[in-house]
Formats: sequence, structure tokens, C-alpha cells
Amino acid sequence: MNHNARIFVAGHRGMVGRAIVRRLQAGGYANLLLRTRFELDLLDQRAVHEFLAEQQPQYVFVAAAKVGGIHANNQYRADFLYENLVIETSLIHGAHRAGVQQLMFMGSSCIYPRDCAQPIKEDYLLTGPLEATNEPYAIAKIAGLKLCESYQRQYGHQYVSVMPTNLYGPHDNYDLDHGHVLPALLRKAHEAKQRGDTECVVWGSGTPQREFLYVDDLADACVFLMELGYFGPPLNVGTGRDVTISQLAEMVMDVVGFRGRIVYDRSKPDGTPRKLLDVSRLSALGWRARTTLREGIERAYAAAPFSA
Repeated sequence: MNHNARIFVAGHRGMVGRAIVRRLQAGGYANLLLRTRFELDLLDQRAVHEFLAEQQPQYVFVAAAKVGGIHANNQYRADFLYENLVIETSLIHGAHRAGVQQLMFMGSSCIYPRDCAQPIKEDYLLTGPLEATNEPYAIAKIAGLKLCESYQRQYGHQYVSVMPTNLYGPHDNYDLDHGHVLPALLRKAHEAKQRGDTECVVWGSGTPQREFLYVDDLADACVFLMELGYFGPPLNVGTGRDVTISQLAEMVMDVVGFRGRIVYDRSKPDGTPRKLLDVSRLSALGWRARTTLREGIERAYAAAPFSA
């Protein structure tokens, strides 16, 4: 990548987009194209196409998406499917029309079948039914991945997709209804500690196993692949290690300093029983995650808006 290249980071105000911007700036890339949703509505296809045609970026990172946890995915199914389809198709097709040759699309590990073998290889895509609670979001992400594959095959564009595992870090969504499990646990533990509670309620049984990746490690992987000039099939991005939700909850409580009892609300859904990515393809290219889960949770808690 040329350090003077015009680079568009779509969704630069989100957790992933901010991390990519931090990584690019740290790497000496100064010519970044950044637009807020008020400056460029990514749901407006015409506006997106006009912006890309006018600005002529050489690289595009598609980090924009409508995201949320189990509750939000399950309750706002139409919104998650429609908005993510519009955002990604507008950006990917608009980039093609503008002559952009290098684009990276952020997929998600939820695209894989609910009950596929573990660890999950990239080849397991579309080999079984999806997890019902986030099926609309997963379908939208699969469509984006396949769109990139199709532009790659039909036009020879370097449009590649990465599938990160569960992400966390600075600028996460700490909404208890719409956020993901780790930021929700951080906020619950912090508020329980502040109130002096003796118990902290965690959704589900605590038995599902999840893998977590610090968002700055994802950003590093994305820039690594762009700099490498990677031009191939979709790649998983993760740590290759997972923990149970109960182990995660205990670690979060310890970091926050909550000394009460953890209570599991089994009336709430668990989601997929296990979701561990096989990251051997990315590892073979020379990249590995560097942030341990404990270290990442400590950083995330220190950066959380409620922890000051």
C-alpha cells in the first residue's frame, strides 16, 4: 500500500472502523477519507455511488454495518437484514463502478452453520442451518461475502472478505439490550459493584463457548492483509482459543472488582453452543493475534464510558 493512497474507511465512527483508522494512522497512512452518517448516508445508494466516483479511493475498508447482540438481532430482524444488505451492496457495487480495485469487507463468524464441526473452517460456509436468533444478520453478511467473491471472479477485483470472531474493545456498544455479551457483562458487573449488589445476573446457562478478539488486533490483521496484497478466498480472523460464558463472566467480574455471586438466567437464549474459528489459513500468512483476553478486558474496561 502506498502511504499517500486515498483510503476510504466506511463506518469509521464504529468500534471496528475506529480501530482500522487508528492502525492506518499508526502505520503512516495520512490520506484517509472519513465521513459521518450525517455527511454520507450509507443507506442512500445514489449518494454512496456519487461519493465514490468523485473521491476515487484506491482502497476501501467496509466496516460499516448495523450490529447488535442476540436480543437486538432477534427483535429487529427486518432492520438487520435490510440495512446491512443496502449498506454493503451500495459500497461494493459503488466501488466497482468507481474503478476501485482493492476492497475489504468485514463479515462475521455468525455466517457459519449453528452446529458445524469445531474449530470452524472457512469451507464450512453454507453446509447447514444458521443460528435462528441472528439468521437475518448472517444472511446479509453471507450476501456481502458472496458479492465480493463474485466481483473478484467476474472482474478480477481484489475484493476480499474477513470473518472476525466476537469483537470487543474501545467504543463498544454497552447497551444492555442491544450490545454483545462481553460489553454487556462489563457494564452489568460495574453497575452491580457501584450499587453494592450481592448478585449479578448473566443471560443464559453460562455453558456456550465463545472466542473473543480485541478489536485492535482485527484492525492489525486487516491492514496486514491489505499491505500483503492478499487476493484469495475469505479468511477467518480470531485467536484460535475460546472460553465458556461462565469463565468469561468470572474474568470480567474479577477485572471489574465485583465480589458478589453470578446468577444465570436460563430463561434467556444461549445462542450457538460453540463458535471457535480455525485461523490456520491466516496464521500461515504470518499473522497472529497478540492481545490476551485478560489484557483486552482490562483495556476495554479502562476505556469504557462508565468506568471513570
